[in-house]
Amino acid sequence: MSIFEIADKVAIITGGASGLGLKYALELLKKNAKAVVLADISPELGSKALQQIEKEFGKNKAIFIKTDVTSYAQFEAVFKETIKTFKNVDILINNAGIMDDSVWEKEIAINVNGTIIGILLGLENYIQRYKSGSEGLILNVSSIAGIAPFAFVPIYAGTKFAVYGLTISWGLPAHYERTKVRVVGVCPGSTVTPLITDLPNRNLGPAYEKLRPIECGLVVNQGPEEAAVQVMSVIERAPSGTMWVVEGGKAPFKFQLPDRLVGPKTFLP
Repeated sequence: MSIFEIADKVAIITGGASGLGLKYALELLKKNAKAVVLADISPELGSKALQQIEKEFGKNKAIFIKTDVTSYAQFEAVFKETIKTFKNVDILINNAGIMDDSVWEKEIAINVNGTIIGILLGLENYIQRYKSGSEGLILNVSSIAGIAPFAFVPIYAGTKFAVYGLTISWGLPAHYERTKVRVVGVCPGSTVTPLITDLPNRNLGPAYEKLRPIECGLVVNQGPEEAAVQVMSVIERAPSGTMWVVEGGKAPFKFQLPDRLVGPKTFLP
């Protein structure tokens, strides 16, 4: 597998104005990306992020576009503005997401529909047509809740399981061969971001809130900078259709469900 070179590439990051999304943007620029586009719902956070990027990397390295990823038209406008400004687009990081089962319809719309819209736009049109090199890349951000049961937020877990299925299906060779766009995914572990540090009342009620202490993997064990650095190696090296766990500040490791045809089977008695 060849290395995907980040240098001189243009990347769109949804949810890119804060948290892990902003850290991804900063790490891409540290690796000499041509530019990053922060597609986010918050203009206030977007303004602060642009100030930080300009201070660290100079002018003309980033733009902010107010975006609701559940809107196909708004998401497509991000691609169009990116191409208008920077002439090409090579990378999409589908990072926008919420963990709030109390508004589960919105949660599904952002976490699942938003990811699907991004893949459709990038894979079938804009990255395929406007990538600057021989291949483009879509990185889908799932979660450790997307590869294990979480009683506290079962709907959130379901949305992130969906991201895994989207990644391994659109990442199959048949899609890569016709588009030359890698589709890969990451499952960040517990990370010091508002998604984890502001958990109370983001569930289906008191009965679910009581379940939170028993969840495995909810202990905060890495900073966003640590996670973002490791995600860059997934962008550079991961084969299409693969999912990688990034936790504890350690190197990513591959997650793969057993093959139902050849894996061990447990039958009902």
